[in-house]
Amino acid sequence: MSEFNINTIVKDFPTLETKIYGKRLIYLDNAATNLKPRSVINSIHEYYSQGTSNVHRGLHYLSEKATDKYEMTRDKIKSFINARDRKEIIFTKGTTDSINLVAATYGLEFLKEGDEILVSEMEHHSNIVPWQLLAKKTGIKIKVIPINDEGEILLEEYEALLNEKTKLVSVVYISNALGTINPIKKMIEMAHQKGAKFLVDAAQAMAHTKIDVQDLDADFLAFSAHKMLGPTGVGALYAKEELLEQMPPYQGGGDMIDVVSFEKTTFNDLPYKFEAGTPNISGVIALFHAIEYLEKIGLENIISYEDELLQYGTKRLQEIDGLKIIGIAKKKTSILSFAIKDIHPHDLATFTDKFGIAIRTGHHCAQPLMKRMGVVATTRASLSLYNTKKDIDELIYALKKAEEIFR
Repeated sequence: MSEFNINTIVKDFPTLETKIYGKRLIYLDNAATNLKPRSVINSIHEYYSQGTSNVHRGLHYLSEKATDKYEMTRDKIKSFINARDRKEIIFTKGTTDSINLVAATYGLEFLKEGDEILVSEMEHHSNIVPWQLLAKKTGIKIKVIPINDEGEILLEEYEALLNEKTKLVSVVYISNALGTINPIKKMIEMAHQKGAKFLVDAAQAMAHTKIDVQDLDADFLAFSAHKMLGPTGVGALYAKEELLEQMPPYQGGGDMIDVVSFEKTTFNDLPYKFEAGTPNISGVIALFHAIEYLEKIGLENIISYEDELLQYGTKRLQEIDGLKIIGIAKKKTSILSFAIKDIHPHDLATFTDKFGIAIRTGHHCAQPLMKRMGVVATTRASLSLYNTKKDIDELIYALKKAEEIFR
């Protein structure tokens, strides 16, 4: 597609044809998961209707065909994030699974009592709890990088926390609750100067910014398919080859083995050493088509369009009395989190649902962040490439109606 055509794009997403209480669906819950284009949906149907087979080792036609498509996704991801080698792409269940993999392998193997891991105040629970579990097993310490009232990481405080005991920094690229785009490249450089490794939680970033793992010099990068137009239950971990070679397997079972005996087992080469059992084959194949769709539209076009929506939505929200936007970083993507005085977020979500509008309320799996920002919960409208200014206008109309009724 040579140019961004919103009318064409909207038609690619069949879920948008759904009627909610007789009204057209306005889907503004993209930070939780986004809708899927027909090409992604069709690929899953095609696999199960015409090509069901397990991957790897099968010598019959269907197995070889499924294997080819499955491995094409690995090559597609390698190109999409500019990894050095396809061996650096490990298929997982998603971002959470990928972070747990690093904690359970690299963490247990290389971190010891007294070592320190740094995370930020804006982390998703998936980038907090695995390190807490590791801390209980190893005695490592978790240090927290503070943020300011705008929702931005304080780099001076981060620099002060880095020391010779810091072995790993694990930080989100884009906050799912605030939309803040963190200065990840600079943070990685600062961590490496102290000899620490760096894990990037890129769950929210993959469909909203261009990622080049070699340019970033990331040691680990985790992401999920379902936040980049792909299916749920599948994602990947990127890690530098030398680190993966040193890390023990995450789980035992089929596909990750070389030779098994009751006396000893040897393990498969990368990347299969970390891919035990029958994988989510249809999901991995569908992820290829999700990336292909993003590439067809063009990430630059998507970023530009979503920024336009963000600016428009920010301006329109300011029309509502008593509304405060939570997260006003100078660099942010298309997430609008807010609170309206004297109206509970859950009441807002229930009310706007009657207008066919899907938004999300709560702590967004970021309870420490909510505490830091001085709120229990927020209302979040998160935008994607198929949303329009008309969607935002409908949201504003519903919010103003809610304000009239609840007050």
